[in-house]
Amino acid sequence: SDSLSSVAYAGGEVLLILAVLGTSYFWTAIPITVGISILLIILTFSYRQTIFTYPGGGGAYIVSRDNFGEVAAQVAGAALLLDYILTVAVSIASSVDQMASAFPGLFAYKVQIALLLVLFITIINLRGVKESGTIFAVPTYFFVTMMLIMIGTGLVKAMSGTLGVVENVPVVDVPVSTLSGMALAFVMLRAFSSGTTALTGVEAISNGITAFKPPASRNAAVTLMWDAGLLMLMFLGLGILGYLVGAQPSHQEVLISQVARVVFGTGIMRILVLISATVILVLAANTSFNGFPRLAALQASDGFLPKQFTFRGSRLVFSWGVILLAAFASLLLVVFQGSVSRLIP
Repeated sequence: SDSLSSVAYAGGEVLLILAVLGTSYFWTAIPITVGISILLIILTFSYRQTIFTYPGGGGAYIVSRDNFGEVAAQVAGAALLLDYILTVAVSIASSVDQMASAFPGLFAYKVQIALLLVLFITIINLRGVKESGTIFAVPTYFFVTMMLIMIGTGLVKAMSGTLGVVENVPVVDVPVSTLSGMALAFVMLRAFSSGTTALTGVEAISNGITAFKPPASRNAAVTLMWDAGLLMLMFLGLGILGYLVGAQPSHQEVLISQVARVVFGTGIMRILVLISATVILVLAANTSFNGFPRLAALQASDGFLPKQFTFRGSRLVFSWGVILLAAFASLLLVVFQGSVSRLIP
């Protein structure tokens, strides 16, 4: 859920950056998306190697410590802890955006809804509710199914000449600049870096090899390939459809909503697509509530964080890690008013 859910906001962030250059540059979202997909392929094969080399689970912290020493490990660990915090903030903010795209009245209460969702996930994790494969699988398959139906239907309509263009989008008011040379290159790189948020969570499988049935490494590697393949298919498909329907950068209607509105109209199918995106984004935030406390406990046991992070509560949960993660994520949501496009940079 962590990696697949990032499709919901990455493409829209690329458009928001390109808006500075004007609509005539929106076509560049396609090569940018292709470039990010190539980076995904490189990452996937890297983590596939890690899976076989570290069958007991090898995230960036452990791999860096074993191969490059403590300094590299602490840099990797700090980066991952920040990533976990931002994954919660961005995923929850984006989940509210998906809901509000279907029901615009919710935008006025965006921060409040986001904070309630963080509180809800925090309480669940402090109670020590164990992750269930079924609970996580159903919404994930639901999201993938709805996205593939939307992309497939949209591409069929495009080939038959019946795909329309999106209308009445509350567009972001961005002053357009005429740029060239290095300035243009930096805007393109900025759009690329915002789009690479689609790669969030690719590491998760190499961290959780022990959760797989024997042969664990082989099953984890196969899962990683399927995960990356689906992620690339959805990311490229959504990017191409976004261009074909003339999607616009907007804080009021997410990219998925714009594409679904053209492909399906404003009926139940569009609502189902947005519900599936909302739920998988909340699950993605929950993934961090498993990863952050474990990593903090690992670093604390190595003497680089306070020992309190190694303490388990009455429910055998690393309570300090859960609480600190929720507090930092909530702070970011308040400071940045739940804005995905402000949180990501």
